[in-house]
Amino acid sequence: MTISTQDITGLVLAGGRGSRMGGIDKGLQNFNGSPLALHAVLRLGMQVGEVMVNANRNLAAYESFGTPVWPDADSSYAGPLAGFLTGLERCETPYLLTVPCDTPLFPLDLAERLSQAMAEHDAEIAMVSAPEADEAGDTPLRPQPVFCLMRTALLESLTRFVGQGGRKIDAWTGQHRTVQVPFDGPGDAADAFANANTLAELQALEARPTP
Repeated sequence: MTISTQDITGLVLAGGRGSRMGGIDKGLQNFNGSPLALHAVLRLGMQVGEVMVNANRNLAAYESFGTPVWPDADSSYAGPLAGFLTGLERCETPYLLTVPCDTPLFPLDLAERLSQAMAEHDAEIAMVSAPEADEAGDTPLRPQPVFCLMRTALLESLTRFVGQGGRKIDAWTGQHRTVQVPFDGPGDAADAFANANTLAELQALEARPTP
């Protein structure tokens, strides 16, 4: 089984509260001259059939990117899973690929490698696993659950999970055939999945060369 690019809809998750940035809308912060979330939209758009944005405020600003914008249908603020749920509800292709708005340098072969692993393992979900520094200074591989390729048929499962109060991505993905896809090969940038939770981190990301 192979998965066509046109069978994948990309979703940029920009619906968070931005609490670690003082409540500002993270996706609209400037990054190298344009909104942070726009970098994710453009980078994802090169890899999938179409792109949507999940946002809960400043909708007109996100709509100016030229992509459909959908707020959370679930008003209880279920975190990233609310974005997943919104994406699955609106997705018109067999697969949905989610990325966060605050990681502008994610790999340009993200969709290809996730879809390949999903097909090879007959999985329902394919999730990134990438190096992440710990307190000891080591960089073990850790799941990056917001970088997630999933079958659109999982909508009913996620609706039920969120409806029962579920909020943790791994608790939901653990119910399904999930393959973790390592991004630590010789040609992989160590900081490809670095994100900006604070303005200082955003400025540090700007100082890095764009792959």
